[in-house]
Amino acid sequence: MGEILIGTASWTDPTLIKSGRFYPPRARTAEDRLRYYATQFNMVEVDSSYYGMPAQDMSGLWVKRTPDSFTFDIKAFRLFTKHPTSPTTIPKAVRDAFPDRLKTKKKFYYHDLPREITGELWRRFEDALLPLDSAGKLGVPKKIAVKSLFHANENRDHILECKRMLPQYQVAVEFRHGSWLNEKNYDRTMSFLRDNGLAYVSVDEPQGLRTSVPPLAEATADIAVVRFHGRNAANWEKPQQKLASSRFKYLYGRDELAEWVPKVKELASKTRKLHIVFNNCFEDQAVNGARDLAMMLDGLTED
Repeated sequence: MGEILIGTASWTDPTLIKSGRFYPPRARTAEDRLRYYATQFNMVEVDSSYYGMPAQDMSGLWVKRTPDSFTFDIKAFRLFTKHPTSPTTIPKAVRDAFPDRLKTKKKFYYHDLPREITGELWRRFEDALLPLDSAGKLGVPKKIAVKSLFHANENRDHILECKRMLPQYQVAVEFRHGSWLNEKNYDRTMSFLRDNGLAYVSVDEPQGLRTSVPPLAEATADIAVVRFHGRNAANWEKPQQKLASSRFKYLYGRDELAEWVPKVKELASKTRKLHIVFNNCFEDQAVNGARDLAMMLDGLTED
């Protein structure tokens, strides 16, 4: 039975801090909060690396502020996931090297940039993870396949490029469009991941919608990941959701979490490590879900 790590997507969510129901009053700084969080959970997913390039000095601080056994999963920078990206999120030294045609753009995409620029950004992203990797605290850099990234040859090629640019790290892939896993493409998608050593990210999310990805538990590498997004169907596909509370506000019931216990057991039996991340980050809903599932799974690795 593989090791099971459980945590949430971010320890700094403003609504969690404001709720006052997780952090003790003494945890007033980012350092205090991470140190406390690491007493409650054994892993966390870093959300900030999606919105801006991570920095090596910051990941070095994360190493110092957590126990030796703690693990960080890292979300890929938004440019790498084919999201529109603002120039303000790019380091100035790199931004200054942009071609003139891009210097006045408010948003741009991965394919807009010359390969030497994207290559430099990948190098910086990889370097930022080195302190975590050296300390044995790096879980998986995660390539998120966004809603618009539907099943197509060009998108498989892009995923492979992400893997090539992070050769020393285990990359995990979360699909955000059901076309990857429909009856026609399911076998091809799973073979693609297995053949290329990519970890599949299982999801729990609203069903019955245009983009819904089914709650499948699949292991395609020696590490597996499960992400709980909540089941807020009313807001799942609404455009321009600025706050997590709009899309991920959802408190899991114990009966809903119980649906995943046999799936978790199966995944853990097939992998070296299983990472479970609660992304329903509104107030203390994610930490409550993580704690409830952890209690349900208590003793599972000793079965």
